[in-house]
Amino acid sequence: MSRIFNFNAGPAALPLKVLEQVKAETLDFRGTGMSILEISHRSKFFEQVLDDAIDRTRRLLGLNKSYHVLFLQGGASLQFSMIPMNLAVAGKPVDYVDTGTWATRAIKEARNLGKDVRVVASSEDKEYTHIPENVPVDRDAAYLHITSNNTIRGTQWRDFPDSGGVPIISDMSSDIFSRRFDPKPFGMIYAGAQKNLGPAGVTLVIIREDLLERVPKELPTMLRYTTYSENKSLYNTPPCFAIYVADLVLEWIEETIGGLDAMQKTNDEKARIIYGYIDSQDFYRGTARPDSRSKMNVTFRLPDPELEKQFLAEAGAAGLGGLKGHRSVGGFRASIYNSVTVEAVKALVSFMKDFAAKRG
Repeated sequence: MSRIFNFNAGPAALPLKVLEQVKAETLDFRGTGMSILEISHRSKFFEQVLDDAIDRTRRLLGLNKSYHVLFLQGGASLQFSMIPMNLAVAGKPVDYVDTGTWATRAIKEARNLGKDVRVVASSEDKEYTHIPENVPVDRDAAYLHITSNNTIRGTQWRDFPDSGGVPIISDMSSDIFSRRFDPKPFGMIYAGAQKNLGPAGVTLVIIREDLLERVPKELPTMLRYTTYSENKSLYNTPPCFAIYVADLVLEWIEETIGGLDAMQKTNDEKARIIYGYIDSQDFYRGTARPDSRSKMNVTFRLPDPELEKQFLAEAGAAGLGGLKGHRSVGGFRASIYNSVTVEAVKALVSFMKDFAAKRG
């Protein structure tokens, strides 16, 4: 079996240990004589998987009992609509920070629903190459929405804004479980799994009890957060396989890696290796402002488009995949999520050095 170094932005790399366990259990899930793909979501076997995923999420993030851990479908993109539908408050504005594509889409969906949307800070004037320094806070806002990591532009919040008690709602799709942070200011955290947690098909939603009290009863059943909190994500058939794989990834972070502090240390090392090289020369140019650089998505350009075509082709031939930048911005993007190894990053930097020596 020949595996490449996978730098895809999502669906993205999964830990090899997890993939091997999935392979081993595909035909016979833990002695049941059934595949995990065949097991009833109402069975004790799947209930154990779901409970374990919830418990590991709580332990890793340090969540108190006021938070509900839910598993939904529809990706983070469905949450862009569900959040204002469920959590906006009549007579109060909803505040958003615009740091690029995914934040912009969240703003659009809230406006589509006729909510009083205010963009309180934005980095659009600098082509979203940084995180806004100052975020004004209005204590009358229903919530403050941020996107913790911008996969396309390669920017990330180093420190979250002081919301003055206003519940922060954050899309953490691409950096969930990558570092330690204080969850208390957050009323809700959500994440599509396919970048840093598991396969596509499941969305993690962590929501505080007081925000559930806002949910309008007249919303369609499947669009109410309370439907999931009251039924432990089992109102209808959940994405069982995706939850199972996510649970294995959580187990890997907790037991193999050693928790979030150890995971963060490894992620810091990977970022140091690649950004250290980019900063040491002038052939490759990083596109994000240094004080806003993402430790999950490293974006860079080469001197001209022809060289970029050659770089992409030769990188693929060298077993380095998924480096092409998002179609909206071009260039390159190395996604160095939790599952991407230090070895993979070193291999990328070695290739970059060789390519620059030949073409620079």
